[in-house]
Amino acid sequence: MRSYQEMTKEELLQEKEQLEAEYKKYQLRGLKLDMSRGKPSKEQLDISMGMMDVLNSHVDLTCEDGTDCRNYGVLDGIQEAKVLIGDMIECNPENIIIYGNSSLNIMYDTVARSMTHGVMGSTPWCKLDKVKFLCPVPGYDRHFAITEHFGIEMINVPMLSTGPDMDIVEKLVAEDDAIKGIWCVPKYSNPQGITYSDETVRRFARLKPAAKDFRIYWDNAYGVHHLYDIDQDHLIEILSECKRAGNPDMVYKFCSTSKISFPGSGVAAIAASANNLEDIKKQLKVQTIGYDKVNQLRHVRFFKDIHGMTEHMKKHAEILRPKFEMILNLFDTELAGRGVGDWFKPKGGYFICYETLEGCAKEVVSKAKKAGVVMTPAGAPFPYGKDPKDSVIRIAPSYPSLEDLELAANIFVVCVKLVSIEKLLAE
Repeated sequence: MRSYQEMTKEELLQEKEQLEAEYKKYQLRGLKLDMSRGKPSKEQLDISMGMMDVLNSHVDLTCEDGTDCRNYGVLDGIQEAKVLIGDMIECNPENIIIYGNSSLNIMYDTVARSMTHGVMGSTPWCKLDKVKFLCPVPGYDRHFAITEHFGIEMINVPMLSTGPDMDIVEKLVAEDDAIKGIWCVPKYSNPQGITYSDETVRRFARLKPAAKDFRIYWDNAYGVHHLYDIDQDHLIEILSECKRAGNPDMVYKFCSTSKISFPGSGVAAIAASANNLEDIKKQLKVQTIGYDKVNQLRHVRFFKDIHGMTEHMKKHAEILRPKFEMILNLFDTELAGRGVGDWFKPKGGYFICYETLEGCAKEVVSKAKKAGVVMTPAGAPFPYGKDPKDSVIRIAPSYPSLEDLELAANIFVVCVKLVSIEKLLAE
């Protein structure tokens, strides 16, 4: 396939004319297709419906240690839930606090607590002249929304195929004690689907930050979200790596079952060192007497153990895999060799990341919308919504049906081609 850069002006104009005719046909269909957020589909939610049957009015709601889940108490979560989540994120259950349904909520609370009360006795961030966070980009828009909400200055760090550029991370944290944290989605990252290499994780664990209260915000959102049974990415466990490196307190590890069971009614948790957990519990015991133990028990009774969860995730993969493969195959067929951008082929997670020619992402998203396809706003995977190259587009294949997704993907391909040709002709 010839690249558009190799074509003459006349050939480009001819191609543009054909694409515009195709685009108009799509516009006339009055479509309403949504690829904007990584929501599980109805089919994915349906596979967890058995969870609604494991508890009823005739069931004993008592834990193995005698705790009555209907009552107050157990601030940090029932032991059975800690064991299940511990196996899910490869952590000791004793290093875990089980919260409510949202890991985003835990991350917000963790930043808020640092602002008002500091980290393990250090100066509260609100009393400092400047607080900064490192943000690997492209990254997760809701992470950046939290730090922006608190007025924290965000610094872009480029993502490489191995994870964040650690040369930059190491240099910045060592030089500037105003840098208090870094956002990470270490496995099947949002939006590129990159898993941090062993070396990257080890370098994280061996950071020498100038700030004593620097923390790695390790959001392991897609730890068990593989697309394939055998061809899977592996991630080194960060807490044990930090302990080995003599930095046991440097990481907060977040997770939830939001994209495993029900996004609105899952179980979320934080894993950290004993010192960090003690610090967190000081706030927690003022904030709550304990989270929803009935829901924690429901998850344990449904999955039983990590093997049950692994089998459950294979069902998710069977639904998601054809959607990812359809889009990636279409890109290979229609866009490879055209010189109109690059994309990643993730082995798990929830997103496909497409990088257009510089300066084209906003226009592609806008054109797609006019043809009835709603996508994540261009710029969303960057702090302040500003993509310096205006080139990154996040594609969320999970929610639409395969039929709708195929239609949306074809429209997207036409938009990419059209906008790329318009850019080349303008040059």
